[in-house]
Amino acid sequence: MATPRKTRPSGNAGALSRERIVAVAFELVAAEGLAAFSTRKLGDRLGCEAMSIYHHFPSKHHLLDAMVDHAIATIGLPPAELAPIDRLRRFLHDYRAMANRFAAFYPLLAVHRLNTPTGVRLIESALGLISDVLPDAELTARHFRAVGYYITGAALDETSGYARGPSAADPVSDGYVAEHCPLLAACAPFFERAHWAATYELGLEALLARIQADAAALANRGRRRGAS
Repeated sequence: MATPRKTRPSGNAGALSRERIVAVAFELVAAEGLAAFSTRKLGDRLGCEAMSIYHHFPSKHHLLDAMVDHAIATIGLPPAELAPIDRLRRFLHDYRAMANRFAAFYPLLAVHRLNTPTGVRLIESALGLISDVLPDAELTARHFRAVGYYITGAALDETSGYARGPSAADPVSDGYVAEHCPLLAACAPFFERAHWAATYELGLEALLARIQADAAALANRGRRRGAS
């Protein structure tokens, strides 16, 4: 007896566009994970052959770049009427929101060089927001990197970090932790998701305070030069 031939879902197979391909690609990554992502599986979801995707994107690499661009484009520039430090604060909170919005995809975005036109414009915007507070190229560059270390690490931890990482073959029990690591047992509840926002805020405010302190020191040096 012949095996019935598998048919692809009809969906809107004839209505492919770059936007639809990217949107369904995110759905696939969210459902199956980044490691399992392939254009073949994407074609199944879209109701088309994988080769049809290549009419819109020359390669899987180009598609992933477009997904990076789409994700970072959701980070809006803060309102111009806010104070410079508040604009920077808003931007960095929006970055965290973006990472959690595209949680399954974020591990790739975190290490992407952002060297597409959309990516370099985002970097330029971030540098501009820091420079508006601290108008010095060297200090802007250093704080940009320091803030990047923090927000990338925080976002990676929240989207794919400790709770989703590899585990020991024989993990210790809660009883063992309570007996041998009482401080860990006491602190553990505050590592839970409900406390992530407050923890992010703690680190972010420390970074912003240092940027403001460096800005004040820079202004003081400028005033001393002007007075001499």
